[in-house]
Amino acid sequence: MSHASIIEGDRRLPAGYGHPHASEEARVLAQAGLILRVQVGSGVHGTALAGADDRDEMGICLEPPEFVTGLARVPRGINGTSEVEFEQFQRHTAWDRPGGIANRSGAGDLDIVVYAARKWCRLALAGNPTVLLALFVPDEEVVYRDRCGAELVDNAHRFVSRLAADRFLGYLESQRAGMVGASGTRTNRPELVAAHGYDTKFAMHALRLGLQGIELLTTGRITLPVPEPDRAYLRAVRRGEVTLADVLARCDAAEARLRALQTSADVPDQPDRAWVDSWLHRAHLAYWESLR
Repeated sequence: MSHASIIEGDRRLPAGYGHPHASEEARVLAQAGLILRVQVGSGVHGTALAGADDRDEMGICLEPPEFVTGLARVPRGINGTSEVEFEQFQRHTAWDRPGGIANRSGAGDLDIVVYAARKWCRLALAGNPTVLLALFVPDEEVVYRDRCGAELVDNAHRFVSRLAADRFLGYLESQRAGMVGASGTRTNRPELVAAHGYDTKFAMHALRLGLQGIELLTTGRITLPVPEPDRAYLRAVRRGEVTLADVLARCDAAEARLRALQTSADVPDQPDRAWVDSWLHRAHLAYWESLR
């Protein structure tokens, strides 16, 4: 088995903000304990369109002892009058423009979330498609990875199980509902609906999730970027070059395959929680020792 390399990249995070998970104290914790930081958006999937996309990144950090064994909390945003559990630092640079949190991210913006390792592991063990991506990002899309983060990536298989089928199905169905404007959903991209008759970005993500869920459940890994010819098809969908009927047919086929894999996938029924628990224990103890 190949071993993930150490990548001494940029650890710096955008300054704190008035969002519940964006206090300056949360930023300091996330930056100091960072073990992994990667791109997870359309760029890493190979489905980005030139000049049209923001940059989505995800990180994982370790927490100081008072946040794990004690009751320490962080302010609810900058100048927050209450406190919240430290589970993540979340920041969109689009918030820095007039309009603040209401702004949509666009080309050149950075959207980043750095999860506390314990929360990230809980989500990954449950098969969350978004957080699992961090384990399969190629080196050229890794911003930062230390020895602890490399060990996590080397053990990606510990997190893979049939539980992921339910999560990928849920995400696919949610994106498809947004694509067609189903009751109870909304789109913040009415320009795509006006131009193509459906939200082509939701459509692309729905199909991508289907493809990646099927690959994960049949091979135990996710290939990034999406291999051809599927990548070219996804980009065509996003550009509005594919009919809604064809997109829906492919979504139906992906959903049917995922449902079959719920009980037939050649991956474990459950993830290796014992290894993950041991890794969390060892990783935190080593980090705390480095703080002395």
